[in-house]
Amino acid sequence: MLDERKQKVLYAIIKSYIESAEPIGSRTLTKKYQLGVSSATIRNEMSDLEDLGYLMKTHSSSGRIPSDKAYRLYVDELLKIETPLVDQKENEEIKEVLSNESWDMDEIIQNSAKILSALTKYTSIAATPKLKNSRIKNIQLIEIYSMGVLVVIVCNNGIIKNSIYRCDLDITQDELNIISNYFNKVFKDRTMDEILNILSLEQFKEIYKYRDFLKGLVDVIQNSIEELVEIELYSEGLMNILNFPEFKDVEKAKSFISFIEDKDLLLNIIQNTSMSKGIDIIIGQENVYSPLKDISIITATYTLSGRTIGKVGLIGPTRMDYLNLIRTLQIFSSHVSNILDLGDK
Repeated sequence: MLDERKQKVLYAIIKSYIESAEPIGSRTLTKKYQLGVSSATIRNEMSDLEDLGYLMKTHSSSGRIPSDKAYRLYVDELLKIETPLVDQKENEEIKEVLSNESWDMDEIIQNSAKILSALTKYTSIAATPKLKNSRIKNIQLIEIYSMGVLVVIVCNNGIIKNSIYRCDLDITQDELNIISNYFNKVFKDRTMDEILNILSLEQFKEIYKYRDFLKGLVDVIQNSIEELVEIELYSEGLMNILNFPEFKDVEKAKSFISFIEDKDLLLNIIQNTSMSKGIDIIIGQENVYSPLKDISIITATYTLSGRTIGKVGLIGPTRMDYLNLIRTLQIFSSHVSNILDLGDK
């Protein structure tokens, strides 16, 4: 952990670089920010920060710029001190724009990517499950000796999902048939989304005597359905990256754009971030793909009936304005969730 003075110096450098994209030296830092110490002291602190891996020298000047390690500290620690506050004007603007959207989930999410990109001038992404056309045709529970129970889910589009529910409870095939038949009755004509919303023990009172067996089975079925759900990924504002000086190099920009246009690769990154409620940030070298080593990705989850179902996010250079963009995403994802809940009623 850095001491208070080093944190202040580093914070000032990060803030300056986010605003200008220009390396900063000790003299400029002293004039621009009231740090309460001499230029020589700041120069020593900057040297220490460089040795610790928080600052980097550039070839073009004697100034320094933040490293990915510095941004990670800024995100994880400094934002705890400077908690993003809701901007009421921005809040009302986002609410008004989104309120004019269709209640159809796919349209809301697709258009939300366009709106988010237009508001922030960054590249935006939105991931949404395609739930509305998927339905379960049949569920079968088959006893497998020494292994547990085979859970077979057959979808109306012909896809079959097999999962093993490992349990040592004494239950017969006849009892499994009773449970299967009950599930099929409850799930008939319901969409995947509807099934996930009702998938709880409280819904199965008629077969409650099997509650010990159902506890684990419900989790297996839920995980199976979630794996079956196809994810759609939308992106907008790809060319916005050209507005940042870091991507004036044509080849570098082309490499980034080609990567973002590969939705399978981008989706792989999004799916590997946390689906817990809140903000998730990947900074620079934390990305496993070379075209994204100078890129940060900020994502926020959105919900339907309190359940996390997708993500919206922003992509830009590592010197992103994290504080304001996090606030924007928090507001945005909250309004998207509210609209989806209203459309679901």
